[in-house]
Amino acid sequence: MNHQMPENIRPENIRLSNDRKKVIIIDQSALPNKLEYLTLDQPEECFDAIKTLKVRGAPAIGIFAAFAMYVTAQQWADHSIEEFQKKYQLASEYLNSARPTAVNLSWAIRRLQQIVDDHAGGSVSEVIALLGKEAEKIQQEDMEMCYQIASHGLSLLKEGDGILTHCNAGPLATSCYGTALGPMLLGKEQGMNFRVFADETRPLLQGARLTTYELQKAGIDVTLICDNMASVVMKNGWVDKVFVGCDRIAANGDFANKIGTSGVAILANYYHIPVYTLGPSSTIDLDTPTGADIPIELRDPDEIRTMWYKEPMAPEKVPCYNPSFDVTDHTLLAGIITEKGIVYPPFEENLKRLFR
Repeated sequence: MNHQMPENIRPENIRLSNDRKKVIIIDQSALPNKLEYLTLDQPEECFDAIKTLKVRGAPAIGIFAAFAMYVTAQQWADHSIEEFQKKYQLASEYLNSARPTAVNLSWAIRRLQQIVDDHAGGSVSEVIALLGKEAEKIQQEDMEMCYQIASHGLSLLKEGDGILTHCNAGPLATSCYGTALGPMLLGKEQGMNFRVFADETRPLLQGARLTTYELQKAGIDVTLICDNMASVVMKNGWVDKVFVGCDRIAANGDFANKIGTSGVAILANYYHIPVYTLGPSSTIDLDTPTGADIPIELRDPDEIRTMWYKEPMAPEKVPCYNPSFDVTDHTLLAGIITEKGIVYPPFEENLKRLFR
């Protein structure tokens, strides 16, 4: 299948400043009430942007990390190559620790680190220039991957389909189109109509704040539901397919995505609704055997107790368990949609074949 991406697509959510010394992002934590841009150039600011979900979505985190390391590296332009390498290594390790589950973060950081390692005998200015080119290449590759993912996913949809999605995997989480939302957005561009149900996605409400924002903006029929309403809309026959994103896919097809995804997949299987996860091939981690080997980030309990409320909605000292992700078992999946095509079971065998 050959799809050609339109030439006029320009990412809005992550870009370099005109002087290329800062990275500019949409603050996703302020949406949908405010469209705010942040201009960042300090390692601590970039770490905080990832940690506090000002930038989120596995592909977007990887793109941002690449630009962040390029911007940071420019601050050591007058250092010797030896000093530059030491500072760069420490900064890479620091940024990589911001969110351990999203494999795109470490993937992008390793990719730029390789350039630094490969040019140990070169000049600092040469290395910095190469880092900038590589960061832009990562973003361009993601744009093309998103379009291919959207095209492959759209091949599974027909006019009027009902689609349920969880969390946010649209343009804000990538560079354009998105992953799980990509087929719907591309289909809309081609004149197709769908009915989408967006889980609110507790506790950070990415579905309520971001997915509905992106789909309404595109003119797509979207209905917001609480997470615990997914079973009802499935039982009513309103959902034909479930499309969700992914932050890491293990070698056997297990995948980590926003907390609540595994529950959605279990419900969908009960109602015989096919579940697909959509993501770039960089999200596939063949060095991670199963979902049990994926590290799961635990977040601040106050995201459950107090966030979004004028007053706390739980006793002050009640313990809270707040994992950011859960792992969906590969047996619940109908397929994995990547830019290289749709991978069907047996996943362990076919994911390996994808990289041959």
